Amino acid sequence: MSRVELGPVGRVRSRVRVPGDKSISHRALVLNAIAEGTATVRGLAPGADVAATLDALVALGVEIERLGEDIVRVTGGANWRAEQSIDCRNSGTTARLLLGLLAPRATAPVTLIGDRSLSRRPMRRVVEPLRRMSAEIEPTDTLPITITGRPLTGFDHRLDIASAQLKTALLLAGLAADGSTTVIEPAVSRDHTERLLTAMGACVETREREARVRAGGLRALDIDVPGDLSAAAPFLAFAAAREGSEIVVEGVGLNPTRTGFLDLLRAFGAKVETAVTASEPEPYGEVRVTGAELLAIDVGPEIVPRAIDELPLVALIATQAQGLTRVHGASELRLKESDRIEAIGDGLARMGADIEILSDGFDIRGPTPLEGAQLDATGDHRIGMAWAVGAALATGGSTLDGAEWIDVSYPSFLADFASSVGVSARV
Repeated sequence: MSRVELGPVGRVRSRVRVPGDKSISHRALVLNAIAEGTATVRGLAPGADVAATLDALVALGVEIERLGEDIVRVTGGANWRAEQSIDCRNSGTTARLLLGLLAPRATAPVTLIGDRSLSRRPMRRVVEPLRRMSAEIEPTDTLPITITGRPLTGFDHRLDIASAQLKTALLLAGLAADGSTTVIEPAVSRDHTERLLTAMGACVETREREARVRAGGLRALDIDVPGDLSAAAPFLAFAAAREGSEIVVEGVGLNPTRTGFLDLLRAFGAKVETAVTASEPEPYGEVRVTGAELLAIDVGPEIVPRAIDELPLVALIATQAQGLTRVHGASELRLKESDRIEAIGDGLARMGADIEILSDGFDIRGPTPLEGAQLDATGDHRIGMAWAVGAALATGGSTLDGAEWIDVSYPSFLADFASSVGVSARV
């Protein structure tokens, strides 16, 4: 386990570029792997999660050629069998997308495994809907799981939770199922899959909370992956929480299903400006956030799916806002790489915040000066990045244990954060 020493920062003005979007990178690889033809994906996210998907596809017989640090060429078609178990490592996206991909396509039984953290994360929410389509998958709850490919029948799925991973798994299965497959969610989730399917020629229909797909082939699509808004969020959170600071992020994705965090920053009182420079198949452009005096907000279940990865940062910002901020309807945080609700509560309590943990979120009363503390990433990249922001806002030095977990999504984050914000980061 690596320990990093972090120091506080004053006001800053900076411009930043962040790596490619992790969610889009997973989907660009998977969808081109089942498409006809060859495509080039540029701006591929550099983290361990996307590497897990890439390596899994290669192990299943997909031809993927590295053309550069963040550029690959994918040739569609594979034998969809593996000589040994497919290691999804720490990536829930890899595991869940592969379940939907392989259920109608695996030509021999394929077993998915993962690290200790992933092996505790729930898979029933994906397995049971796939079984309703006649998929042969055992066991139900957690990895390791074995998929035996067989013909599937389209199904109308009405989900209990809004989940882009679950939706994508079912649409991937539906592309090779008899009839149509419909996914209806209780709230809007990320629509990267639907956008790419449309651009690649799939028979897909979308409404606000509904997506329907019919069996059919895809055309390979060259994709320029925009910067990851979730990777940009720590920089923007610091700017919002440090009055008088301003940070601009260039070339970042601005998909409306991902911009809930920007809406929350505006609600807190930060000045947020966006400029879209391109829109197909994914909108992207520039975001500018300027810190100001902040007021507490209420974060409810209607916006949680659009800001789920950024809620640890919302908690930090809440400590600097006047009044009581409540985050609720976010029980999904307990099922991520860590129990993020408990991790947020423990870390902020160590820093002197006034926080009360709820079953599905937390209450934070501010403003409260944060104090440097000994912090832990808890095996979770989002928590690790959030504590780097917390340390920058605090008085006095902090330490972060488990900093290596940040590599899951953003290997150069600490170096980029240090150079852009000015925080001292020493191993």
